[in-house]
Amino acid sequence: MSISDLPSSASRRQLLQAGAAGLAVLAAPAIVRAQAAPKIRVGFWPVAAGLPFFAAVERGFFKDAGLDVEPQKFAGAQQVMEAMLAGRCDGSANGTGSANLAIGEIAQPGLFKIFCTNPSNAKFVLDEFIVAKDSPIKAMAELSGKKVASGPGIQNVTLCKTMLERAGAKGVSVSELPIGQHVAALVAGQVDACYTLEPTGTVGRMNGTTRVLEAGVVARYILGDPMAPWHGGAASLTTEFLKKNPDAAKKYIAAYARGVELVRSQPDEARQYMKGYTAIEGKLTAEVPLASYMLYNEFKPSDVAYFQKFYDLFTEKGIFEKKVLVDGLLYKA
Repeated sequence: MSISDLPSSASRRQLLQAGAAGLAVLAAPAIVRAQAAPKIRVGFWPVAAGLPFFAAVERGFFKDAGLDVEPQKFAGAQQVMEAMLAGRCDGSANGTGSANLAIGEIAQPGLFKIFCTNPSNAKFVLDEFIVAKDSPIKAMAELSGKKVASGPGIQNVTLCKTMLERAGAKGVSVSELPIGQHVAALVAGQVDACYTLEPTGTVGRMNGTTRVLEAGVVARYILGDPMAPWHGGAASLTTEFLKKNPDAAKKYIAAYARGVELVRSQPDEARQYMKGYTAIEGKLTAEVPLASYMLYNEFKPSDVAYFQKFYDLFTEKGIFEKKVLVDGLLYKA
């Protein structure tokens, strides 16, 4: 399945199949479900890609399933993974860096299973390089010798440095900076460009201070095709939670799938649920581009292959101390 196919009738059937897995366990009376349901602590990073999770919380999809879900906000994807490793968090929402999760897998094999990713590319934009609106820089190669800020964490920094190299930019000074500070850093002239994630580019465009130099950069420079699906973020549950609470896990994934369906079928309706979870509100809500989403039962071999190519970069760069196989990390119903 290519990313541009979503949503298709086939993917809708698969979405319904994912949801159907949890229907049987919804049959019990509400009071029984509430008493039996464990608290599910889900870590999220405040980026637009987490929308299905935010929508599922705010629309009451988890409550409808008799679940007690506790959203936990973290400054970066690395912190989400660390909380999962420490047993303080039972899973991650979409938008959590897939490579950050893989580092946790290396540290503790069998840590989690991915049940939904948020693939992005030149059409479904999440990743981009931005510069000040009046910057003379017109192409990535012109960042040679410049100062570039990257989103925090090893996934963002590794991708940023690699993409600059492959775009022909040499001698670039790359520093980590929280994405919420990227626009201000460009306005203040502290950096010449930023590798960032939405909604940053839209924020800068709407307030007239920054512009997008190039979007969908990971698909182009890392995967080799601007329209390839970059599975940069993932929703997951720890295997410990899955084993201890199989019924609750099925219900959680089914309710999460309802959030995905809402974003796919009613994106304008879903957008409002970014408020409170991200810095997105007001007019920005209608403008920020949305990522696509792929549930565990929608993956085709080509999707797994692109995901694997992304992971292999981190092995090649020595960030992963060993090869991480994507197929083994995907949730199997």
